[in-house]
Amino acid sequence: MTYILKPKARNPRVPVNTLGLTHRDYEGTISTLCAGCGHDSISGAIVQACFELEVQPHRMAKLSGIGCSSKTPTYFLSKSHGFNSVHGRMPSVTTGAALANRDLLYVGVSGDGDTASIGLGQFAHVVRRRLNMTYIVENNGTYGLTKGQFSATNDRGARSKYGVENPYDAIDLCTLALQMGATFVARSFSGDKAQLVPLVKAALRHSGFAFIDCISPCVTFNNHAGSTKSYEYTRGHSRALTRIDLVPEKSEITVEYEEGTSEYVTLHDGSMMRLSKLGPDYDPSDRIGAMTKIQESTAAGEIATGLLYYEPGSANLHDILELIDQPLNTLGEAELCPGSEKLKAINESFR
Repeated sequence: MTYILKPKARNPRVPVNTLGLTHRDYEGTISTLCAGCGHDSISGAIVQACFELEVQPHRMAKLSGIGCSSKTPTYFLSKSHGFNSVHGRMPSVTTGAALANRDLLYVGVSGDGDTASIGLGQFAHVVRRRLNMTYIVENNGTYGLTKGQFSATNDRGARSKYGVENPYDAIDLCTLALQMGATFVARSFSGDKAQLVPLVKAALRHSGFAFIDCISPCVTFNNHAGSTKSYEYTRGHSRALTRIDLVPEKSEITVEYEEGTSEYVTLHDGSMMRLSKLGPDYDPSDRIGAMTKIQESTAAGEIATGLLYYEPGSANLHDILELIDQPLNTLGEAELCPGSEKLKAINESFR
């Protein structure tokens, strides 16, 4: 049951970050999802990313809609702010919260049904408005809560657990995010923690709309031989475009090495990171190239994973609306009611 908390007792030698927090401090209640569900792996990646970034849990807000995926915020960051909205409307709630308090770090968790079907219009507009948030879709291609119907992200020709073939083309959410102006677009697999954790860390650090489409197989209704969202299919057809990691900004760490080679780098905490430099085949700063790569991979029966597109230094919604740096929910009467003379001057400026 979702109200059951995890034991508070812990090994005194468990790792802590510089805030004095352990992994347990970033976790939530015990998951009630099916054993082996990829969504739990995504929750674990979020926990790991926040622990490594040393995020203060009370400075985060997690939001969701309806579906198996939208239950998962219960299972991470129990000490953060949270809101479970209605089906497909998480972007609107997040927009209102972010405009009121820009000081919080916003994470929206959604599913393929919650985003690509009933919430498709809301998703498109939150992308084009460049809301400063991380939007994660836990994509299993099926409606798990209502017993396994195809969702809009399921591939044409894929077969359901009951042998029914999907006659419709899939909505590719990464392509849509790129078309609508997202400045950080990535795709990953719930079973690839080494790739997913750095992507979540980078998305949380990004200023603007950061989108991650994470293939997360449904072990109950969509993990059979005919599914293109199964563990076996995803592992066999996933092709990583880049190998990435994120080093938080402290003193600069530099390294030089040739293309096609690897190099070990010592990080600030004393740990080692192995960098592998690929050739110049893929450019994550090319929006059109990213869309082309997705289409080429789909045509080849492959799933392109990794950081598909990144635009640093882009404006987010606060910049577009020219909002003040102070959170709007902290403004007092003096700021909100400046007097009749200033109101008259504002009205005159529109004449």
